[in-house]
Amino acid sequence: MLIRATDSALVVIDMQERLVPAMQAPARTIANTRLLLTAANRTGVPALLTEQYPDGLGQTVPEVRNAAEGAQVLPKMHFSCMEDPAFAEAFRALGRKQAILAGMEAHICVVQTAESLVEAGFDVFVVSDATASRTLDSERACLDRLSASGVGIVTAEMVVFEWLGRAGTPAFKELLPLIK
Repeated sequence: MLIRATDSALVVIDMQERLVPAMQAPARTIANTRLLLTAANRTGVPALLTEQYPDGLGQTVPEVRNAAEGAQVLPKMHFSCMEDPAFAEAFRALGRKQAILAGMEAHICVVQTAESLVEAGFDVFVVSDATASRTLDSERACLDRLSASGVGIVTAEMVVFEWLGRAGTPAFKELLPLIK
């Protein structure tokens, strides 16, 4: 199934000040998350950001927060975003059937959120190059488990080009330099 801008919502999970430095390839993860947020904004895809226990782990890193124009930032204590009532309400209120997930840590909050969304009947895609854990083994285990559960494992470029749908549009021309 294709990822369609009219059907999807982007969820950026816990890309926070005290988590990001401990992750594998944080620069790649941040760059691809920024690309997703920019493309979401340009193609009309709503975005939600979460912060796990922000008093202890800090806020979303500025590089991500600054790219998240108009996105709601939701604090949480549950590892699965969908177990947090405020998030679940905000996500459902978007009225989208596809969830595109990026964030940290892959094997904890991302995997639990993805599985909860699948259980709730949503189509879920995890952006592998915008998702990270402290170890590569944890990242691989997350992606393997989610793939076996029917979650689509995609890259940021796959998402952007599926949201765009065609070349030659103003959005395509604006986003193409960010991908090259």
